[in-house]
Amino acid sequence: MLIAFNKPYGVLCQFTDRSTPPRATLATFGLPPAVYAAGRLDFDSEGLLLLTDDGPLAHRLTDPGHRQAKTYWVQVEGVPDVSQLNALSTGVVLNDGPTLPAQARLIESPSPWPRDPPVRFRKSVPDAWLELSIHEGRNRQVRRMTAAVGLPTLRLIRVSVGGHALNDLQPGLWRRVQGVTSA
Repeated sequence: MLIAFNKPYGVLCQFTDRSTPPRATLATFGLPPAVYAAGRLDFDSEGLLLLTDDGPLAHRLTDPGHRQAKTYWVQVEGVPDVSQLNALSTGVVLNDGPTLPAQARLIESPSPWPRDPPVRFRKSVPDAWLELSIHEGRNRQVRRMTAAVGLPTLRLIRVSVGGHALNDLQPGLWRRVQGVTSA
């Protein structure tokens, strides 16, 4: 079984939390029993999270050797120039080494759902939206990549993983993905 879930901002990608005070987890969304996240999405990131009860399928979705593209809409502080987009596209050097090349392009502002709390707004600092596709899954990689080229991330929404897309799925809702096998 494969589940597509639109993870809201401020939710952990696990079913329990031992912190004090406890944070919101996947347990509050009525997901089917015995599924677990195939990959991670940071607490402060939103969007498509795939869950499964199938170990080989989870491996295929998350193992870097399978090179599943993960695509994000990234709201950044500032307006990227050609050199910043080229740097993201050719790979950025982070503290844990260089990234693989990404696909990066400036996009028109999408119309995602409202976020709670809203993204900070500053009249004196413009912002822009990028679509960024990567094939790795390092810790906070997209945020670190945009920061490395001088474009701090304000909002991060994952819109697809491999051939699975968020489409019109609203935050906190999930759907079963049909026709998926681990073979």
